[in-house]
Amino acid sequence: MRSIRAAAVGAVTMSLALAATACGGGSSNGGGSGDSPKTLTYWASNQGASIAIDKKVLQPELAKFQKQTGIKVKLEVVPWSDLLNRILTATTSGQGPDVLNIGNTWSASLQATGALLPWDGENFARIGGKDRFVDSALGSTGVRGKDPAAVPLYSMAYALYYNKQIFADAGISKPPATWDELIADGRKIKAKGKSVLGAEGANVSENIHHVFVFAKQHDADFFTADGRPDFTNPEVVGAVKQYVDLMAEDKVIPTGDAEYAQNQSVSDFAKGKQAMLLWQSAASNLKAQGMSENAYGIAPVPVQSGTPGTGAQTNSMVAGINIAVFKNSHNVDGATKFVKFMTSDAEQKVLNTAYTTIPPVKAAQADTAFNSPSNAVLKSTLATSAAPLPQVASESQFETAVGTAVKDLFADAAAGRAVTTDSVRARLEKAQQQMPAA
Repeated sequence: MRSIRAAAVGAVTMSLALAATACGGGSSNGGGSGDSPKTLTYWASNQGASIAIDKKVLQPELAKFQKQTGIKVKLEVVPWSDLLNRILTATTSGQGPDVLNIGNTWSASLQATGALLPWDGENFARIGGKDRFVDSALGSTGVRGKDPAAVPLYSMAYALYYNKQIFADAGISKPPATWDELIADGRKIKAKGKSVLGAEGANVSENIHHVFVFAKQHDADFFTADGRPDFTNPEVVGAVKQYVDLMAEDKVIPTGDAEYAQNQSVSDFAKGKQAMLLWQSAASNLKAQGMSENAYGIAPVPVQSGTPGTGAQTNSMVAGINIAVFKNSHNVDGATKFVKFMTSDAEQKVLNTAYTTIPPVKAAQADTAFNSPSNAVLKSTLATSAAPLPQVASESQFETAVGTAVKDLFADAAAGRAVTTDSVRARLEKAQQQMPAA
């Protein structure tokens, strides 16, 4: 969005109008399920390797909810490429679902629209209380000091997945703990004819997640303490350059990955084409693509030096999915019952097992089902070395603007154009100019 507020409003209005034809669900009177207390509409995010797999996971659970409550849930699994536009359209038209999944990084932006049911003390009490949820997950539910706009549903963290056979063939005995070690390992891996590290260079959200972590490792933030964009400070510029240099300078990310945006890097890893992958809770996706759990290891994402921890040793954003209720639903009571069901201890175990994610509900997370070595890495990361993305109203614009800047920088690297400190700063300056006026 442009820095001039009127132009920004016009641009958003136009994008929402274009997206409106894709908006499903809802009813002419604004309620997702009309006036029927026995029906709910639910937009689920695409968590599995395909929409068909998501439906296979969710439909039996929705049938279980209907048997318990008599309320039928109409399910639509929405691809990530469409989800935010669909939600934004629904917030302006009033014709959204009753219940929806949102990426937890969008919580503050969607909270600012006023369209989502606030989770105050009374509403949390209806689903068993706020203290059932782990603190790190609650940190990505909206602006600090305000009632959350959503409730944690699935928790995830980034980890380094590595192919054991490729490592053994290259004579590498353990996963890299620092970026310098990763680059050094990359030289050995390339000597054996394999790609080193996968990336989704054209995926705006993936770009944001990674450069956010690099910024934390440079002891920098994209926003000032009072919420103003600060994309061009030297530490942020250096962080973004270090990430893009994994392709441009260090040659560990293949140039072809500059065009990846639909999880192709996950498929490459699952097929044994590359040695390493940085991804959120990837086990179920890899299994769906035929990769044996014994074929790969999982380790913390590398840091600049030492071991992961707080501050400059941050190695993941607090990833996850929240569940929210549209405030204008004609069945808020039924929607709240559905949120209670989806976040119940028993259902949390079922859903997070299916998606190999981590329950944000304390009792479920403590279950022995989530004590595998891979989950131990993810749980430790969430507890000790992950940070939430900025919970500011302009967060979604930040993702789009900076994520696109990084996409363009990867395109430069793939085309052989120099990625310099000055070119990185220029891209980030342009991104900052696209942010809404204060």
